Amino acid sequence: MPQGVVEVRPANEASWDDLVAVFGDRGYPAVCWCQRQVLGDRVWYGTPPEERARLLHEQTSCGDPDAPATSGLVAYLDGEPAGWVAVGPRPSYRRLRGSPVPWKGRPVGSEQDKDDDDVWAVACFVVRAGFRGLGLTYDLARAAVGFAREHGAAAIEGYPILEPSGAPVTWGENSVGSVQAFRAAGLEEVARPTTRRRVMRLDLG
Repeated sequence: MPQGVVEVRPANEASWDDLVAVFGDRGYPAVCWCQRQVLGDRVWYGTPPEERARLLHEQTSCGDPDAPATSGLVAYLDGEPAGWVAVGPRPSYRRLRGSPVPWKGRPVGSEQDKDDDDVWAVACFVVRAGFRGLGLTYDLARAAVGFAREHGAAAIEGYPILEPSGAPVTWGENSVGSVQAFRAAGLEEVARPTTRRRVMRLDLG
């Protein structure tokens, strides 16, 4: 766990400069800007990084604490912006909606309505370079659960990938979070749609 004080705020209560510091200026986060899950692959590939950043700015309403909604949370360690998690109604993530992952392998009788915005999803984590390996995804996952509950979600889900045997998870894969972080936040496994993918869920009602 981080050695220091961790605070997690809704992104609209953080500054855009703080969020930019988390995403950095190199590597996958600075290219994606947490838009692949939102836009879906086809639109994402055709959208330049500058436009992806603009969209994230719009979705988060950074710097506007009176905004009616925001698309994620920002973590601070000892006052320094250190991490991000995207969390919101599941239908707002086009890539999830079109993927078999959230729907495949669930128990009989637990069919899911793809348009049910009472189910929220934790879509993406970003931890700032220099702050990785400190367990911030655990703090962000717990905060995402609390945020969803405060906003009336009936359930929250995550879609982590297991580490491959004998090899580390790549950064792009790790952005969806770990089974351990979701489990620590209270989510339980409900499906195994692929060999390595897990569906984790917590009913909040």
